[in-house]
Amino acid sequence: MRPFTYTRAETLEEAVHAARRDGSRVLAGGTTLVDLMRTDVVSPDHVVDIGRIAGLDRIEHDGPVLRFGALAKMADVAADPVVRDEYPVLAESLRRAASQQLRNMATIGGNLLQRTRCPYFRDGVSPCNKRTPGSGCGALTGPHREHAVFGGSDACIAVYPGDFGTALAAFDATVDLIGVEGARALPFAELHTDVLDRPEVETTLRQGELITGVTVPVTPVLRRSAYIKVGDRAGYSFAIASAAVGLDIRDGVVVDARVALGGVAPRPWRSTAAEEALVGKPFSTDLVKEAGVAAFADAEPRKDNLVKVALGKRVVEQACLTAYSRGEL
Repeated sequence: MRPFTYTRAETLEEAVHAARRDGSRVLAGGTTLVDLMRTDVVSPDHVVDIGRIAGLDRIEHDGPVLRFGALAKMADVAADPVVRDEYPVLAESLRRAASQQLRNMATIGGNLLQRTRCPYFRDGVSPCNKRTPGSGCGALTGPHREHAVFGGSDACIAVYPGDFGTALAAFDATVDLIGVEGARALPFAELHTDVLDRPEVETTLRQGELITGVTVPVTPVLRRSAYIKVGDRAGYSFAIASAAVGLDIRDGVVVDARVALGGVAPRPWRSTAAEEALVGKPFSTDLVKEAGVAAFADAEPRKDNLVKVALGKRVVEQACLTAYSRGEL
């Protein structure tokens, strides 16, 4: 770890002022940033600790939206009785992430901004355009079982590792931000960027801008929902493929559907093809198979990650069946 300066911000204004400096990184729960600094994968000149800013850890669920403060702990949101019982996809996506110890420390805002788990990025020595622009992508010629089947480029095929972000992508969440130009609300779908030829640019956040919270509209599809994830282990592991699904079914017919995929693309991946396959048709086991096929019809697997296509279809099917089984909560 290299030397750096440090600011402990007591207010949002202090944090924004400190974070606008070039070379600054924001520290909240620290579960990702500290790891990356210890291995010299990232070396900020200045660290801005926002962990003690009051009021950013609230969980609010009265009214037509849910709102989670950026410093709400993942474990607290997952265990909140209302979130757990009425909006299962959100609680499940958090419970399936990381370990209990990490969830006790990691924050909602930090979780959304976590860096890829691509081994070529994290080993500090392999070619990686995300870590060192212009150095190449080791995954293109090396083993790439964990890498993207959607949205990759000749510059990068790393995947976004988050589970909660996958759930948010399906349900039209917005991210509340504050920066030197004031506050703004950004659709969650616009927070993460496609890799294209600049994989080192992962979000649309402006210099010094902070996440203050996440807002999720309460809808029938959010209530009848499920998150299914398959990894190499039942416990702490990242998704080989995952799916967040919400269904609104009336008189046996799907009138609204939301599907997002995780572990398969450089950002949380909304599958409008799967949604279109479901909407307007009577719910059935054959229909969810069609949805799985539609979800991966445009996948572009490589020789090591063909498994993601076959597995991903089954994950979508299972998420649909689980959501359906819950009925109207």
